[in-house]
Amino acid sequence: MKELSMKETITIGLMLFALFFGAGNMIFPPALGQAAGDNVWIAMAGFLITGVGLPLLGIIAVGLAGGNLQTMASRVHPMFAVVFTFIVYLSIGPFMAIPRTGTVTFEMGVFPYLPESMKGSWVPLFMTTIVYFAITFWLSLSPSKLVDRIGKILTPALLIIIGLMFAKSLISPLGEVGQPTGAYQDTAFFKGFIEGYLTLDALAAMVFGLVVTTAVQDRGIIDRKKVMWSTIKAGILAATGLGLVYLALSYLGATSVSFAKSENGGQILTGVVHQLFGPLGSLLLGAAVTLACLTTSVGLVTACSQFFSSRIPGISYKKMAVILCVFSAAVANVGLTQLITFSVPVLMAIYPLAIVLMLLTFCDRMFNGHRAVYVGAITATAIISLLDGASQLGLSIDSLTPILEQLPLYKVGIGWLVPAFAGALLGLLWASLTRSVPIVKETK
Repeated sequence: MKELSMKETITIGLMLFALFFGAGNMIFPPALGQAAGDNVWIAMAGFLITGVGLPLLGIIAVGLAGGNLQTMASRVHPMFAVVFTFIVYLSIGPFMAIPRTGTVTFEMGVFPYLPESMKGSWVPLFMTTIVYFAITFWLSLSPSKLVDRIGKILTPALLIIIGLMFAKSLISPLGEVGQPTGAYQDTAFFKGFIEGYLTLDALAAMVFGLVVTTAVQDRGIIDRKKVMWSTIKAGILAATGLGLVYLALSYLGATSVSFAKSENGGQILTGVVHQLFGPLGSLLLGAAVTLACLTTSVGLVTACSQFFSSRIPGISYKKMAVILCVFSAAVANVGLTQLITFSVPVLMAIYPLAIVLMLLTFCDRMFNGHRAVYVGAITATAIISLLDGASQLGLSIDSLTPILEQLPLYKVGIGWLVPAFAGALLGLLWASLTRSVPIVKETK
């Protein structure tokens, strides 16, 4: 029976790495490293759980559930599956992740080269996003060529650029590691854990899981178990790459405090590459950021176009790709700061749901797939995470705050964890008392 060759596995793994690794993934680790200072490795331990571990978990969970997010979410309820799946696709698609790739490309790959007279104008951003999303659309036209274009060309180029930056920092050390600041002084691990949300990769994994399984099947692998194991191998390769790059970038940030002090990871990286390579540094960084953004936007447009065109009658894949690229270009012109400000409350609300859903999928056989367990855990998680999102959005929940603060780990941002576990236990108790027949069955 046919299996993927080592070369094919590496190519798909590189494609998956590139799909995950967008511009946000480049700018968050340096910012974490600089703010965490001496506690950088403790903070990175938390960051790696949500920024690397969860995406790998998501890829595997989607494979176990039958190959797509809606199938996995339907274990809670069919209506929840529809709503949650659409929210996830909209979040990692045209509302947040795709526009962010265009905006970051402009701010780090174009803006530094603009004459001073044009830096206050809206025209350069507008023109950049038009060209950027036109290229994204062209690359997204042939999904079957996604692996070759990304896995064999763009990803190696991106890794070479990042590798050059890190190697140069080892040859010519940037400076001493600084002191931890803010929450990194006392709760570095949990702060890093929450920062991993901003990568959006756990949500993206639920979408890219289908992209990977399709790439495996396109190579003649039909047996479900072999598809799953091939997907897992590619996922492990991508996760390893992500982890190594995050560690390298956080190290660059931690040693940059003496010359690139900033709260913005993009500015930190700009200072780092200028220190390492002089004027050539900005060009190098711009190329790396553009490649990182482009690979992610192509993957997201492809996945979202496939999903929405299959759910909305009368709209082909090509038409949906046009709609997504045009809409994303429009949203990108709102600006990076506004996009990040909007994304934080949304992520605080939906990320815990994604985490709990993934964990339940792995534990499905332990409780015989009883839907009550899914419902109990997801309901309890949703109550806390939605309140967290509302708080981040600026809505007043003062009357509930004293109650919420009694929850274990609430003050460090994961107050949903214990309620999720309690909800799962209540669901299991209900299933046992009612002797209900499991609704959820493992896909054979």
